[in-house]
Amino acid sequence: MNYQKLDAALAMALNQVHDPEERSLVVFIHTERLIEGSAAIAVLENLGVSDINMAKDVFTATLSPNEISKLSEQPWVQYLKLSQKMRLIDRGLGGRSIGMSKN
Repeated sequence: MNYQKLDAALAMALNQVHDPEERSLVVFIHTERLIEGSAAIAVLENLGVSDINMAKDVFTATLSPNEISKLSEQPWVQYLKLSQKMRLIDRGLGGRSIGMSKN
């Protein structure tokens, strides 16, 4: 595994997965520009990446730790980043709700 290509969150998440074959980590795959007919496209397709086109250089896939390890060794992969779950931000309303009042 090339840890230089992994962001810190992904490296930590890999240590928490019990089954190295289970596809449980949603990852952004940052690549060099792909060349039509290249082996890189076949690798991405085998990993379940859809909507591959030559204009994109960032792809998303749900991968296992073993797949991440193999992918990190590919020369055309620049880096891998763990996708973070989005959360609503508390805007400091102090429990008050926003609504419209009638005048």
